[in-house]
Amino acid sequence: MAKKSAVEKNNRRAKLADQYAAKRAALKAIIMNKALPIEERFKAQLKLAEMPRNGAKNRVRNRCEVTGRPRAFYRKLQMSRIALRELGSQGRVPGIVKSSW
Repeated sequence: MAKKSAVEKNNRRAKLADQYAAKRAALKAIIMNKALPIEERFKAQLKLAEMPRNGAKNRVRNRCEVTGRPRAFYRKLQMSRIALRELGSQGRVPGIVKSSW
C-alpha cells in the first residue's frame, strides 16, 4: 500500500489539472499562434509560467486504484500488475482467469 500522503498529493494535482486545463490550453494556443505579434505571445508565456506547476496535466501520476502503487500500471483496468494478479486469482476481475497446468 502506498503512503496516503503520496496518493493525496496526486489527487490534489489531478484536481488542479482539471481546474486549470481550459486556461492553460487557451494560453498555449496564443503561444503557438505564429500570426500574433511576438510581444503578445511572450506575455502569454509569462502568464503560463506564473500558473501553478501542479496544474499541468503531465504532473499527475497514474496510480493503482486498489493499492496506490505508481508503477506497473494498466491503464485499461486502472490498477497495478500486482493488484490485477491478486484480484484475478480471486475471480473478482471479469474475464481474467489465472492459468494453471
